[in-house]
Amino acid sequence: MASNRRAFLTATAAVGALAAATAPAAPAGPDGHPRPTTARAALAELLAGNRRYATGRPRHPDEGLRRRHALATVQHPFAVVVGCIDSRVPPELVFDQGLGDLLCIRTAGQVLDEAVLGSIQYGVEELRIPLVLVLGHERCGAVAATLDHLRTGAQVPGHLELLVDEIAPAARRTRASPGDWAEHTMRANTIWVRDAIRADPSFTSAQVTAARFDLDTGLVSLLP
Repeated sequence: MASNRRAFLTATAAVGALAAATAPAAPAGPDGHPRPTTARAALAELLAGNRRYATGRPRHPDEGLRRRHALATVQHPFAVVVGCIDSRVPPELVFDQGLGDLLCIRTAGQVLDEAVLGSIQYGVEELRIPLVLVLGHERCGAVAATLDHLRTGAQVPGHLELLVDEIAPAARRTRASPGDWAEHTMRANTIWVRDAIRADPSFTSAQVTAARFDLDTGLVSLLP
């Protein structure tokens, strides 16, 4: 199956900017502090929330009735998280965030397509989100399916073929690397997705970062 993602990302025409109205001030959280408005502050908040989650002391912020009412007519998420659909990696829990805090876009193996890219662009241009975080994780099922295909050559059924086609380049690049092939593939694919988003002219106003989630410890670590 041909890769729509790479065809889209290699297009040279710049995407026209969306017309965005001036947004009202971001509502404060339940502690009275404003939401992060810079990429640095947003990343710090994500990592602080993850530490709370990993150590078993989450605050479960922004989940009350008052917060829900405040978000009924407007939203001001401070980060886009491009993650996997894996049920063990829900971004709001992993980063201990609540309603209106994160714009989450999830596909198996963080695979990109035009719908995902359009969703990221909505967050960056319309909602003026300063940070895009691409979150991979260990023991990814989409990565495992890709490696099984490359080992056996067996046909991939139905729509799963798209996932394998998109992850396979990272798997091939890392096949000869010593150590855990699945781990190497996951990291390489996550970094590729980050770099593809970084290279897109639609997202130049945001900082784009890659990270890895450890299922055993619950910790998120940034990827180089």
